[in-house]
Amino acid sequence: MDDVGQRAPHWPRSAAVFGASGGIGMALCAALVAGGTDVVHAGSRGGKQPAGTAYRPFAFDLADEASIAAAAEAMRGDPPQWVIVATGVLTLPDGSGPERTYRRIDPAVMAEVLALNTIGPALIAKHMLGIMPRGSAFTFAAMSARVGSISDNRLGGWHAYRASKAALNMLLKNFAIEMARTHPDSVIVGLHPGTVDSALSQPFQSGLAQGQLTAPQDAAANLLGVLSRLTPEQSGRVFDFRGAEVPA
Repeated sequence: MDDVGQRAPHWPRSAAVFGASGGIGMALCAALVAGGTDVVHAGSRGGKQPAGTAYRPFAFDLADEASIAAAAEAMRGDPPQWVIVATGVLTLPDGSGPERTYRRIDPAVMAEVLALNTIGPALIAKHMLGIMPRGSAFTFAAMSARVGSISDNRLGGWHAYRASKAALNMLLKNFAIEMARTHPDSVIVGLHPGTVDSALSQPFQSGLAQGQLTAPQDAAANLLGVLSRLTPEQSGRVFDFRGAEVPA
């Protein structure tokens, strides 16, 4: 067990959530405001504004770098203290789901999964990390998954999804090393939320054990609790919703 949870929590004055219209993203926005965050930049593809004066809606598309760059530029004057990337895909809109065998690998499906789960968050990091002033503390977190762990892989399968999350974890480690040179108070991590009752997990909920499915509100509270206790020494790693480190 890691030492997350043994430090005094700190809460952000401002935050940005990319993927605010999804189950976890929406719950994260609500939990941030309920916890006392004054401003929450809530990003979605449609730019729809959640109810509440604390929200600052913006539109972005993971497949459109210009939209991500524009969103970051709009926050440059007062960058958020926390940035959370709550995007991700397991089953594509056309029904293409995780491959259970190498025989089902489809290059087009794999490319789309990597574009959404790896490249999109990397572009958000590219532009959001670029607006962070030196000398200020900030946290950048992206939704990862335990199945992205190479050493903890005992079942195989789900090739594109596993590969996309493993690649994301590597990128987060790279970003943490690079930012530590110029922003020593930064925290850059991946988060494993558990199995959350959301559109992403819906097709795979029937076989879950009793109590394994987590409500979005509970998942958000768990993840924000972990983020609030992280320090720069823990940057570059992946933590689950209990605060335990996910092995690489």
